[in-house]
Formats: sequence, C-alpha cells, structure tokens
Amino acid sequence: MLTQTTTRVLEPSELPEALELLESEPVENAFVTSRVLVAGLDPWRLGGEMWGWYQGGRLRSLCYSGANLVPVCATPEAVRAFADRARRAGRRCSSIVGPAGPTAQLWRLLEPSWGPAREVRENQPLMLTEELPPGVAPDPYVRRIRKNEMDTLMPACVAMFTEEVGVSPLAGDGGLLYQARVAELVGSGRAFARVEDGRVIFKAEIGAATPRACQIQGVWVDPAYRGRGLSETGMAAVVRYALADVAPVVSLYVNDFNVPARASYRRVGFREVGAFMSVLF
Repeated sequence: MLTQTTTRVLEPSELPEALELLESEPVENAFVTSRVLVAGLDPWRLGGEMWGWYQGGRLRSLCYSGANLVPVCATPEAVRAFADRARRAGRRCSSIVGPAGPTAQLWRLLEPSWGPAREVRENQPLMLTEELPPGVAPDPYVRRIRKNEMDTLMPACVAMFTEEVGVSPLAGDGGLLYQARVAELVGSGRAFARVEDGRVIFKAEIGAATPRACQIQGVWVDPAYRGRGLSETGMAAVVRYALADVAPVVSLYVNDFNVPARASYRRVGFREVGAFMSVLF
C-alpha cells in the first residue's frame, strides 16, 4: 500500500503542528523556531513561506523559504520534494543553511540550476553549553548595548559581517535591512559589547531565542585587540546573560577552518554536538 505524500505552504492554522515539529530539535531549529514564535506562519509577517512535507496526512518535515532556505527535520524524501519546489520557484534566497546532511542533499539537487555558489561551507560545527566553566571569568565590561548607541555598534557589525560573509551588508539597499536587524536585536536587549573610548572592541548578539534554546551570532573582536583573550571573557559574559535571561541552552555554529574560535568556545564550555552547512550566493 502506497503512503500518500504532498508538499505545500503551511496555513496559519497549522501553527501547533509546525511548532511541535520544530521543538523536537530545539537547538538545531532555534533560528526558524524563534521566527515562527514571533510571526506565526503568515508569509508577510514571517518574511517567507513555510513549506510542509506531509506523509499520510501528517506533517513530517519543514522548509523555511525566505532570505534563507532552511530545511527543518527534513527526511531525504522531503528534501527531494523541497528541491523540486525551490527549483520551480527559482532562487530568491541569499543562502541555504541548515543541518549538514539535509542541506548537502538539497544543494546537490539545486546546484545544477542554482549554481555556482559564491561559497560553500560544508562543515560548520554546531556547539552548545548549559553552564559556564569555573575557570573563565566573564568580562565585567561587556554589557547590553543601548538604543542610543547604534552609531557606536554599527561599524563593528559591518566589519564582522564583511569579514565573515565576504561581502558588505551595506551593498544593495545601502544596509537598510541589515541596520533594521541590528536595531531589532539592540531593542530586544540581545546585543552585547565592550566599548572603550567610543569604540567597540568586542561584540556578540543573541540572534535566535526560544524558551528552550538560543543562538549566539556575530562574535567579533577588533583586530587591534586580538590575541588578548577578549573572545573568551567576552563570550563568557554573553553566555552568562543568555543563561540567566533567555534560555537554558546556548548554542552557536562556527566555520570548521576557524580553529582559534573553536578552541576559544571550548574553553568557555561549548562542546560540539553536530554540524551545519551554508551555501552562500
């Protein structure tokens, strides 16, 4: 007997089923879950569509299609269905990102029509922690950035993005969308930095946040201050804030070739629990 499968855009009324699936992997799915908790499934508020793959009438896998294409709890059969839909729609995202296995399969299927990519990062270790190790003292000068400090924070954010992604976030729309995202994080109290003489020398943000897990992003140290341990004490401070105010699990993912960062995160208590993959256009 054949099991009927189908793929379609989720309706707002299907929010409970979507959240049940998202929360089955709270760390891997933190980014998409955080967006859905705030915006629901309405495409306009969500900033994209949520595709669902159904087997026997039950929701089994998801794929967020917005500025990023993100497979969620995606089985191989679901990935094939999502790739078919994405191929027909044409590329509208700036990246494909998600758990390494499904993302690699998705890219193999899409590369003939969407490629070449600007860069493919096949192995980005996913790391998490539930506590601070006793041997690292949080930097007492790392604090939340205030709304009136956007002009101080933005140059560091632009430098981090350009260094990490390889293109400036100011390209295209002049940085309006990027500045709005940074302002959202500042306004929600999830942007942290150490500021000296009006200059950011360390920064990081809690980008995705759910009641069960949050994700740190945008970690950056001013090049003139690197090698002094600021990334460790600064991260310890951000992790302390996150555990106290946001979620019981703090995660991040990092490029496998960034050996110093991975070592620094391990010293702050993070351990590797999986891997992400990113395809950048």
